[in-house]
Amino acid sequence: MAPRILVVDDNPELLSLLVQLFEDEGYEVTGVGRGAQAVEKARGQPPAAAVLDLLLPDMMGFQVADALRKQQPQLPLIFITGVFKGGKHAVDARQKYAPADYFEKPFDAARLLEAVRRAAPYTKPAPAPAPEAAPAAGDAFEDVDLDIDVEEEGVQDTLELTGRVKVTGGNLTAEIRGANLTAAPLVPQGPAALVRPPPPPGGRPAQSRPVAPPSNRRGELRDNLPSLITAFYLSRETGELGLQRGKVKKVVYFERGMPVFALSNLLADRFGSFLVRVGKIKPEQLEDAAAVAAASQRRTGDVLVERGLLKDTERMYYVGQQVKAIIYSLFAWEDGTWVMSFKEKAAAESIKLDAHPANLIVRGVKKLYKPERLRGMIQPEDRLIPAVAPAYQLEDVDLERWETELLPRIDGHRTVAELLALANRPEPLVQGFLVALMSLGLLERSG
Repeated sequence: MAPRILVVDDNPELLSLLVQLFEDEGYEVTGVGRGAQAVEKARGQPPAAAVLDLLLPDMMGFQVADALRKQQPQLPLIFITGVFKGGKHAVDARQKYAPADYFEKPFDAARLLEAVRRAAPYTKPAPAPAPEAAPAAGDAFEDVDLDIDVEEEGVQDTLELTGRVKVTGGNLTAEIRGANLTAAPLVPQGPAALVRPPPPPGGRPAQSRPVAPPSNRRGELRDNLPSLITAFYLSRETGELGLQRGKVKKVVYFERGMPVFALSNLLADRFGSFLVRVGKIKPEQLEDAAAVAAASQRRTGDVLVERGLLKDTERMYYVGQQVKAIIYSLFAWEDGTWVMSFKEKAAAESIKLDAHPANLIVRGVKKLYKPERLRGMIQPEDRLIPAVAPAYQLEDVDLERWETELLPRIDGHRTVAELLALANRPEPLVQGFLVALMSLGLLERSG
């Protein structure tokens, strides 16, 4: 029988990630988001170790630790915290509870897993041959192939991109500045617009990735994309976040908590199509280059460089902007499904995005959340205060001058309506700023 691990965290996306992390190692896992629920679960199913967040909605993690130790005096405890930081808190916790370990958010998920292994040793048995799986439902995430170009139904909004992008390629990290880009929706110019070259001999397909195993954590997408991105950041985890809406599938790849690449099966997201959307090349140039690439089994980008339509340095810039555009576009999704996986590591791409997730979230919310969506998420009578345990720090975020001037006035005494009046900016702009900081965990509702 595998040891049972009790995991307690009120962040549902981070909790889901941690549960999967331990389940992948063969542990039985009980995951809960409230302290009282954790104590009750432990009474019925005693754990071999407990991983406790120290700030919970109903009681402190230390109170949960006291209750659990009354039931199991020798229970190994592992604390994780986003608020009780600094050596003093760790020393105090070790003196009173002798925990197996003490982690501050963001933490290294690999180190946390090692701490659990030490606290509750277990060797996962070799897997038995898997029985043939029953056919999945037609709209399952695994059934949507990234190699199949699809066109999204409905009108697709244009996307504004800043002209600055940071990318890494090999041992080089570069910040490339260019003109601000407007990525317009792509209107296919007939069947030839769908031409895409096969993979180069001996290489992997340019857009193909293995499907996610069915055991992965999954859920409904309901304004929680920022929390999903933050879950990877807080755990410094490497893996994949797949999102699907209808036949459209997009995957964001993370390395040690940072989003570095993204792929999509949407026609308008292909690299060549993206170059057309931002006006770098013309549709007929893409059609001709794609045909040559298909005939010679090369990438379309290589042909564009060969023909002088794209410089090597420009390719790094536009790949970075393409990846940002795919990630940003996901903030416009108000429904869909998500799948979280770390079995398949981040895509081994030669060019990767170098962007802090906090800034991606802020810009995604401010630019892609429509006014009616924002109005449903924040009410005029709401009062906001700085969060006790923010997921990010203010210095992680690039703010405009009016935003920094408004921040000190967000102290719980003023309503959102009063903040809108003080800001003297268009209502959706201010609401987007406030919702963005709430999405980062920097602000929360008072009471």
